[in-house]
Amino acid sequence: MRLHFVELVLFSTYAELRAEAARSYLGLVWWVLEPAMMMGAFWLVFDVILKTGGPDYVPFLLIGMTLWQWMKSCITHGGYAIWGSLPMVRQVRLPPLVFPLIAMLSDTVKFACIFVLLLAILWALGYPPNAAYWALPIVFCAIFLAAAGAGFVISALVPLVPDLRFVIEQVLMVVMFLSGVIFPLERVPEHLRWVMALNPVAVVMDDARGILLHARLPNWVGLSKVAIISVVLCAIGVVFVRRLAPRFPKLAN
Repeated sequence: MRLHFVELVLFSTYAELRAEAARSYLGLVWWVLEPAMMMGAFWLVFDVILKTGGPDYVPFLLIGMTLWQWMKSCITHGGYAIWGSLPMVRQVRLPPLVFPLIAMLSDTVKFACIFVLLLAILWALGYPPNAAYWALPIVFCAIFLAAAGAGFVISALVPLVPDLRFVIEQVLMVVMFLSGVIFPLERVPEHLRWVMALNPVAVVMDDARGILLHARLPNWVGLSKVAIISVVLCAIGVVFVRRLAPRFPKLAN
């Protein structure tokens, strides 16, 4: 049964990517342009106008916006997947977890393509491959688990309260500004850094930048805490979806 579930998710992810490519040639291009435009706006404000960016701000911002776009896409697309598939939930007996997993894996495949482009840009800017690259998959697993956990919880709640979508968008915007996506954690006052250390997004962002820009291995203690929190959040999300699954077909009426 588990093998069939995995095969269903993988094949559906492949089919979703093929369908998206067939529907619009701008799908993947827009996924690149959206963070690029935001990065350009932040670079203009913080580096050109306010002159607070610093010499490494462009690669710093590139990494932050690329990773954040992946996380945000997994959370929002995965979080809205069951709600957007309620008619199918009513007609076909499928585990509801299939829908958020397909959305998150599709976004992860897109991220992999964008990350290859990011590496090429970083190498051209003078940040070649280094010995710490082996830790990147570990950091990426922590990021995916954190996004999946949040996405599962949201996917269980949004079908019951669709207006929650508007709250989530605002919360994610606040999280972006409070997670060091557009500014280095060194700029945070000393007495507030312990607060940033409690933010899982800030921890993984700092670890990824340390690997790509400075050949620095992650803070294993902080990353372990993020991984534990993410696994717990995933478990809570799975329980939420399974407990609320009998109610989803009724919501499609």
